[in-house]
Amino acid sequence: MKKKLKTINVVGARPNFMKIAPIWHEQVKESEYFDPLILHTGQHYDKNMSDAFFTDLELPSPDIYLGVGSGSHAVQTADVMVKFEEVCLKENPDLVIVVGDVNSTLACSLVAAKMRIPVAHVEAGLRSFDRTMPEEINRKLTDSISDLLFTTSVDADENLKNEGISSEKIFFVGNVMIDTLLKFKQKAVFPSIVSGPYAVLTLHRPVNVDDRQSFSRIVEAVVEISSKVPVVFPVHPRTWKQIQVFGLDGKLKQPGIKIADPLSYLEFLGLMAKALFVLTDSGGIQEETTVLQVPCLTLRENTERPVTVTEGTNLLLGTNRELIISESLKIINGKGKTGLIPKFWDGKAAERIIKVLKEQL
Repeated sequence: MKKKLKTINVVGARPNFMKIAPIWHEQVKESEYFDPLILHTGQHYDKNMSDAFFTDLELPSPDIYLGVGSGSHAVQTADVMVKFEEVCLKENPDLVIVVGDVNSTLACSLVAAKMRIPVAHVEAGLRSFDRTMPEEINRKLTDSISDLLFTTSVDADENLKNEGISSEKIFFVGNVMIDTLLKFKQKAVFPSIVSGPYAVLTLHRPVNVDDRQSFSRIVEAVVEISSKVPVVFPVHPRTWKQIQVFGLDGKLKQPGIKIADPLSYLEFLGLMAKALFVLTDSGGIQEETTVLQVPCLTLRENTERPVTVTEGTNLLLGTNRELIISESLKIINGKGKTGLIPKFWDGKAAERIIKVLKEQL
């Protein structure tokens, strides 16, 4: 009997859980072929939230936990590399699967590549073409050293080919985050924090929350919007810290702004699914709103997910106060953007990935 393929499935930050979950579940289904391990680097770790995400996504506790925690990009990346090398020496995996674009993604890819362990990068080829974003560096470097590159959209394939990557390594399989969304949509927990129509706001990117002027413009726009429709704002801990640093907490104390603690996956899915529209600087939310057919106003100058703009419900607005308000009012008045669902965003991306792995390894 052929030896099982021992895979280490790496998660480092919350969005990684939704991407690894369907891949892990498919490997378990094919247990005669795969021996999957889940490794959590601990790059983002809040016990209550992490436990909730694993429970929501029907994942077991991680097989390996590195406990890295926060730190500068260099410290965090180096810490993951040192600890992950020890794991690879002990476990001797046949494949390392990384997802997304966080520091853990790059760190584990570098270790595996230098140890000649094959690397599969899921969500490869996404590009914002903005090298001031640490995630863009992580994406490009991870793609350059990966053996198998699984893409979510045709433009991602083209980005990789333009960077000189052989088309033989590139596989257009669709979007694993959408696998998770479609699987758990019926289990979503709908919000009790607000009744009737509402909008949702999420903010976490340094370009927005670390810049006083950008953050102030966004808050001013949201205050205006909240006079027309309630805005639910689940606040990332780091974002709340910056709100206090910049003295914006007073401005946010409006009857129409509902501040909430960070939500579990099923809670946030329910909140997003029933929203009139979403204001965000998140990458994944641009994709999820497109599939949910909820208008998305992205508070960034660029996106690594252009298919959500060209085909989906997403609009790029930057932090222009007047533009944010005017586009929000269009949606409130029933004139929001509608969109299509991109090819292969159908809940079967993980199945396609497993099929490729079985053929290639």
